[in-house]
Amino acid sequence: MTPRTEPKAPAGSRPDLKSVAAIIPALNEAQNLRKLLPTLNELRLGQIIVGDNNSTDATSEVAREHGASIGHAPKPGYGAACWAAMQEMKDSIGVLVFVNADLTDDVTLVDAITKPIRDDECDLVIGIRVPPLRAAGSMSLPQRFGDRLATRLIRMTWGYDYYDLGPFRAVRRSSIDLIDMQDRAFGWTVEMQIRAVQLGLRIQQLPVPYLRSPTPSKIGGTARGIARAAYGILSTWYRLRPG
Repeated sequence: MTPRTEPKAPAGSRPDLKSVAAIIPALNEAQNLRKLLPTLNELRLGQIIVGDNNSTDATSEVAREHGASIGHAPKPGYGAACWAAMQEMKDSIGVLVFVNADLTDDVTLVDAITKPIRDDECDLVIGIRVPPLRAAGSMSLPQRFGDRLATRLIRMTWGYDYYDLGPFRAVRRSSIDLIDMQDRAFGWTVEMQIRAVQLGLRIQQLPVPYLRSPTPSKIGGTARGIARAAYGILSTWYRLRPG
C-alpha cells in the first residue's frame, strides 16, 4: 500500500462543510473539549456531536456551551459513544468525520479528510498515523503493537493492506448505514475497516499528523484499556472472519 501524500489545510475560500458532522466520543473530556470545540466551530460544520460516555465531569455542559449536540451513552465503550452520537445526526448530514476528544487529531484537516468523499472519489477515508507525522510519545508501544496486529490480521484474512486503525477518519453516511456497525466497545474501528473491505467500498488512506494529548490516554495509558482494546480487535476479527 502506498499512502497518498499528507493532506494540506485548504487555502483561499472557505470550504462548504455543511454536509459534514463531527462525531466526538468522549469520557471525562471537559478540559480538552474547551480547546477542541472552538476550533471545530470555526470550520462551520453542519453539526458537531459529542457522544458522552457517562462522564462524571462537565463534558456535556461544555459541549452545550459550545453549541454541540449530545448523544448519551450510559454503557461504557468507544463504540457506544460513537453510536450514541450518530443517533443525533440531522437529516442534512451526508459525511461523518470521527475526531478524538483528547486533542490528538489536527482538526484543521477536516476539509482534507472529508473532501475525497464529498467529491465522490471514495466512501471511507482513514487518517493514518505514519511515524514522520507522529509526535514523540503520542502512541504507546502497546498501541503500535495493536495496530500492527489488526492490520496484519486484515491483510492475511481479506487481502487488504491497511496501514493503521487511525481514529481520525471520514465515512459517507450511506456507507456507514450499509456497514451496519455492531460493535459498541473497542472493536469499532477495526469492524468499520473490515466491513468496508467486505462490502467493496472505495477506501483511501491519508497520512495525517498525530499529536500528543495533554491528558493520559484512556486506552493506551492503562493496562485495563490496552487489554480491552486488544480483546476488541481480536474478537471483532474472529466474528467477521470467513467461515
